[in-house]
Amino acid sequence: MNLHEYQAKAVLRDYGVATPRGVVVFTPDECAAAITQLGGEAWVVKAQIHAGGRGKAGGVKLCRSAEDLHAAAKTLLGSRLTTYQNAPDGQPVSQLLIEETLPIARELYLSITVDRGAEKIGIVASAAGGMEIEEVARTEPEKILKEWVHPAAGLMDYQGRNLAFGLGLAGEQIGAFVKMLKAFYRIFLEKDLALLEINPLIVTADGKLLPLDCKMGLDDNALYRQKALADVADPSQIDPKEAEAALHNLNYIALNGNIGCMVNGAGLAMATMDLIKLSGGLPANFLDVGGGASAQTVAQAFKIILADPNVKAVLINIFGGIMRCDVIAQGVIDAVKDVGVTLPVVVRLEGTNVDLGRKMLAESGLSIVATDDLADAARQAVAAVGGN
Repeated sequence: MNLHEYQAKAVLRDYGVATPRGVVVFTPDECAAAITQLGGEAWVVKAQIHAGGRGKAGGVKLCRSAEDLHAAAKTLLGSRLTTYQNAPDGQPVSQLLIEETLPIARELYLSITVDRGAEKIGIVASAAGGMEIEEVARTEPEKILKEWVHPAAGLMDYQGRNLAFGLGLAGEQIGAFVKMLKAFYRIFLEKDLALLEINPLIVTADGKLLPLDCKMGLDDNALYRQKALADVADPSQIDPKEAEAALHNLNYIALNGNIGCMVNGAGLAMATMDLIKLSGGLPANFLDVGGGASAQTVAQAFKIILADPNVKAVLINIFGGIMRCDVIAQGVIDAVKDVGVTLPVVVRLEGTNVDLGRKMLAESGLSIVATDDLADAARQAVAAVGGN
């Protein structure tokens, strides 16, 4: 679960981390009160969506008059902002964060996440912060600094100093950075975060350090421990199909293709999508129905897949281990009948009672193409949508 920037900054302030002064508005008419509260002669208006790349997409604007601010708010509120992280449909803008402007001397990058390879929490920093940090990581990886936190020892002061030196900080800035980093680390642990990203972490003209932007992503498996944060989730930022899938314990991620995928097991789902792409097609989704898929599960999965108007065919790839193939086949047959599936359906079954399962599909009287080869299944699905 992701937080909006203004929500993440509220968490920072709860832990004693200073942030730029800001006001959240939900209508253009609220801008006047925000100006009165913030003062100053210029303000930054930021669209609040769960995606990066807002600046390049026009979601962050500098306004030097009340008229400009009102016009920017009127343009952004109610729109859908499309960035490189949420293309092609974008996400709705329902609130804006209006912040004071600050004299920026430098822009740094800082993030904390779980490094699954190292099996530790990793801290990443760079003196080349800002909108081009992805390009910096790709073309100049030597500018990316890393520290790994030992789970028993925790974050050590010397690690903070190592990063501060690498970022070119000096004097009182080093101590301020170490203190801030330790607060970020506490937040990461105590709020069960999967990601905490500050980009940019600015150095002001008078040498102060401030998080100009903040992203927080919570571990969904720990939301039961974070009720206060779970209660402020913004469902409008989530694909409706993904939200529906979560209610039924299905792992679904919407993609941009036209071949719906229903698979049991994340690894098998990835392999299935790879073969679709290799065969010249594009998967419309990642959908893992789990090892114990029932007829009800399959039916619900069909409904979610078919809610995507781009889907022109469905590829089902099930390995019958925990659940027998004949049971899965009956579930597919019942689901096709109950849901009223009219699109081409390609089914590849393997595992326990596979011969019986295939026989049931062949004799169902439905337009289901059964195959015993995954590569062939992918090719048939691609052909069904007019591909190779």
